[in-house]
Amino acid sequence: MTARKIIIDTDPGQDDAVAILLALASPELEVLGITAVAGNVPLSLTQKNALIVCELAGRTDVAVYAGCDAPLTRKLVTAEHVHGKTGLDGPQLPTPKMELQAAHAVEFIIETLRREDAGTVTLCPLGPLTNIATAFQQAPDIVDRVQEIVLMGGAYFQVGNITPAAEFNIYVDPEAADIVFRSGAPIVVMPLDVTHKALTTQPRVDAFRAMGTEPGRMVAEWTDFFERFDKEKYGSEGAPLHDPCVIAYLIQPNLFSGRHINVEVETQSELTLGMTVADWWRVTDRVPNALFMGHLDADGFFALLTDRIGRL
Repeated sequence: MTARKIIIDTDPGQDDAVAILLALASPELEVLGITAVAGNVPLSLTQKNALIVCELAGRTDVAVYAGCDAPLTRKLVTAEHVHGKTGLDGPQLPTPKMELQAAHAVEFIIETLRREDAGTVTLCPLGPLTNIATAFQQAPDIVDRVQEIVLMGGAYFQVGNITPAAEFNIYVDPEAADIVFRSGAPIVVMPLDVTHKALTTQPRVDAFRAMGTEPGRMVAEWTDFFERFDKEKYGSEGAPLHDPCVIAYLIQPNLFSGRHINVEVETQSELTLGMTVADWWRVTDRVPNALFMGHLDADGFFALLTDRIGRL
């Protein structure tokens, strides 16, 4: 079977880090490159964190590119209150020996989509959509060459986690999200409605720790760190592993189910800025533009995650 070619666009983030590890451990996927964007923490840290995760996976062959350091038109909002000051707080982290590529992330995205056969590259945004939207603005010809965009962002039933109405990734750069959702590219959305079902219960975290490997230990310690915030906030028995849902879908899409619906992003209202207005019940005549996931087989998801992280 030919591996699926992907670009991971990310703002690591402990859950981003787990998603990257999952991708790098999975032979079904060929990671063409990792592009960093400002989001959970500033770009200077997200680009460094991407390098750290590649080294942890033993994949120093993977190229990492620094991208946009601020949203298209707004001041950057970050999430140190969740992920800590480094974005990967928890375990002690080494200074990476890998170096960033000289090219800008947006340049890499554009050149890769033009170089590879049309319809063979999937974009996997795990953070704000600034890099993707900028690439689409600079090179509109690449939109039709994208195989699929599988992204973590938005919400419908869960509504918001950074404001009462908005999920963090979309809220940070709503204008970028609006560009992407209006682009016409095939889109699959992993909203909070799905990711909040991917809870890191104690037995699931213990399974990572029991691997006796450095990646397993790091995943367990990262989870121990960010669980504190979500347990207090939601009163849940664990924390959602948001971003690995994107990668898991590419490997085992049958773990997820959803609806092909219209999704639009609010960019004007101060009250609901960044809200993903998802026509889940199909009450409008707006044309569907995204496969919006609603359900997850959590046991199957963690079985996949444990198996693949255990291979590193």
